[in-house]
Amino acid sequence: MYAIIDLGGRQHKVTAGDTLLVDQKVEEGTATITFDRVLLVAGAGDAKVGDPVVTGATVTADVVGAEKGDRVWNVKYNRRKGYRRRVGHRQQYTRVTITAINA
Repeated sequence: MYAIIDLGGRQHKVTAGDTLLVDQKVEEGTATITFDRVLLVAGAGDAKVGDPVVTGATVTADVVGAEKGDRVWNVKYNRRKGYRRRVGHRQQYTRVTITAINA
């Protein structure tokens, strides 16, 4: 059984046991997260397609921990003006493991 969930404007195809990086920040001490924006649930029988979400369907995940993404550099430059700026950014992620898909 698999599901397609909507997380922060991105769609992820997940099955039980998958691990993925989520953009959401999770508070300390949170052990599980429930995703309720399930767009499709399919597997053994007929697929349930939402309009836009499947009613009553949820995906449960365990929080593994917080991680940081790769560093991204942004450089601004104007020629002949002596203007140079270098700004760095490192995205914060949360790694989760999918435990159950409830249709």
